[in-house]
Amino acid sequence: MAASRGAAGPPARGDTECILEPLSLPESPGGIDAVESSPYVPCIFCKECYVLAEQNQLLKHMIIEHKLVIADVKLVADFRSYILYWKRRFAEQPITDFCSVIRTNSKAPLEEQDNYFLLCDVLPEDRLLREQLQQKRLREILEQQQQERYDTSFRSMCMFCDQEFTGNRSVLLNHMAREHAFNIGLPDNIVNCYEFLAVLQGKLDNLQCLYCEKVFRDKNTLKDHMRKKQHRRINAKNKEYDKFYIINYLEFGKSWEEVQSEDDRELLDNLEEDWSDWEEHPVCAVCLFCEQQADTTEKLYLHMQKSHGFHFPKIKSEHGLNFYQQVKLVNFIRREIHHCRCYNCQEKFESKGGLISHMEETKHIAFLPARSTWDQPQYYFPTYENDTLLCTLSDSEDAQTEDQSEEVPVVSEDISSLKALKQSSVLNQLLCKENKSQE
Repeated sequence: MAASRGAAGPPARGDTECILEPLSLPESPGGIDAVESSPYVPCIFCKECYVLAEQNQLLKHMIIEHKLVIADVKLVADFRSYILYWKRRFAEQPITDFCSVIRTNSKAPLEEQDNYFLLCDVLPEDRLLREQLQQKRLREILEQQQQERYDTSFRSMCMFCDQEFTGNRSVLLNHMAREHAFNIGLPDNIVNCYEFLAVLQGKLDNLQCLYCEKVFRDKNTLKDHMRKKQHRRINAKNKEYDKFYIINYLEFGKSWEEVQSEDDRELLDNLEEDWSDWEEHPVCAVCLFCEQQADTTEKLYLHMQKSHGFHFPKIKSEHGLNFYQQVKLVNFIRREIHHCRCYNCQEKFESKGGLISHMEETKHIAFLPARSTWDQPQYYFPTYENDTLLCTLSDSEDAQTEDQSEEVPVVSEDISSLKALKQSSVLNQLLCKENKSQE
């Protein structure tokens, strides 16, 4: 201060010695201000400092050296600010004014007993501090998320097709969800998007699956694995991703899993609500031979019978088709029609209209080819991914099985003579056939 006042008067030794700005003495290395602006976190009791990323080492040090246990550390929003606050408070008052004392080996001799100090949110001051840190963090996160939501200078590459996207982050996120079936959530639910994408890209660069987190030998193997196993998603149990979702900052002391479980319990509590006003939206299925749609299977079957001469319920009944056989038949017909090929005579046509005219004139549309032609495992897979007709197929196999089981009596075998039963058992014939086939 004296130097500052001297700077205001006439210079004694020339202009070069004038002090034109206020000066301040450097803080001591252990000062609070120095630590707040550094990446290190000090011990509450001594001069030991640890990198923030190594906070577990600091907690271990305070437990072993100073017998201090901090409860629910993972729920502290700002660990450095929390430690600095209690470092100052413990310097002002004894630790017993804030912490519960836990005595270990209480039945042992006095020299073998230890006192541990528990700092937790049962203390109103600690509870208030945690809430204030949480609210501060929430304000910062919401400001960051608001800035990202309206940011038009976003620029990043797609992780799967190397296409570059500019403008808003939602353009890239929606592209990955739509084109690559990789959905990390709605853009408005995500914060620190650049860092999030960098973390995911880093895992892919290290040939690591984003879901099961296994490491593969090359990029192509990783891509095939994620596609076949449907692992184009992130592992929700990986805590590393929690900081990128707004939901984890909303309620003090609660993770997204706890918030979601509360929502689920609320849904279960409301199960007995009145659903009488529920209106089911009709699902439209498409005809096997034309573009006609119907909102019920009955209307669709009637259309195919009258317009094309294809009686699906009759064919199903005559051939005794169960649910899976119906699926294969529908997929088989869809594929043949898609290739403009008659499924009876295998004649191919230039257009779908020419094919349908041929099948209706020759009556080929009303008859199925040999069962071995269409009853194949390859036809378990739908020709069209959005084929709603497959979802409306009914399975009467269970009912038929129940009827048959009621009509056929079950008679127990006579086991009074086990020797005679073994000689006449049908199992002997099966064993003989199996032995011959092996020879």
